[in-house]
Amino acid sequence: MKKVIGYRYFIYMAAVWPLFPAVVLAQSPQIIELTQTPCQFLEVEMDHGFTSTQKADCDAINARTEEERLKQARVITVAPGDYIFRVSNKNVSYELGFWLREKDYDLGNPLHKITKTSVSGGGLMQGTKQDYAVTLKAGEYFYSCPLNTTPNYTLIVTTP
Repeated sequence: MKKVIGYRYFIYMAAVWPLFPAVVLAQSPQIIELTQTPCQFLEVEMDHGFTSTQKADCDAINARTEEERLKQARVITVAPGDYIFRVSNKNVSYELGFWLREKDYDLGNPLHKITKTSVSGGGLMQGTKQDYAVTLKAGEYFYSCPLNTTPNYTLIVTTP
């Protein structure tokens, strides 16, 4: 004997179905892991073996090497969506941070704080990791560490 599903089931499903897409279809953010060593991120350029005990050391190193290093650095390319940048401090003895922002973001422009994408934070001590969640739309971005002065590396968000 066939079991017939009654009209009440269909009415129930019609009422609750709008709640399911957000739960069922929501995708987890993609994780991008970045490792900081003195004055650089390892995933986008070779390990130069820099040593640093303070931000000023990286300022001096980058003044000499940044232009050439950026020419050879890998550009990260991703699709639009939700991301977690998981940043680790591999062997820098002082506090680090992370800053990702749209390429034309101007820290001095108060409107950019509400109209442009920017995520940042500090407190990243040696041997620790920290997550930075962000939704990225198509465009060009920079990421860096202002506390462990690194170059402004490029990240491009483009529709595949």
